[in-house]
Amino acid sequence: MKNPQKKIDAKNLRSEVNSLKKNLMNLNFQKATGQLEKTAEIRKTKKKIAYLKTQISQNKGIPNA
Repeated sequence: MKNPQKKIDAKNLRSEVNSLKKNLMNLNFQKATGQLEKTAEIRKTKKKIAYLKTQISQNKGIPNA
């Protein structure tokens, strides 16, 4: 029997990834225009996206995906 909570979590994780990608795009625009002071935010955002994608694939049960 599948756990319905995992599907909800995966849906929330995907929406979080999408919002982080939008944020990353804005950060890159700010960097290009010279408005970004905290350039480390780009790296933190990329790492958070990678972490969430890893969580999604682990929830699916796909190893090394």
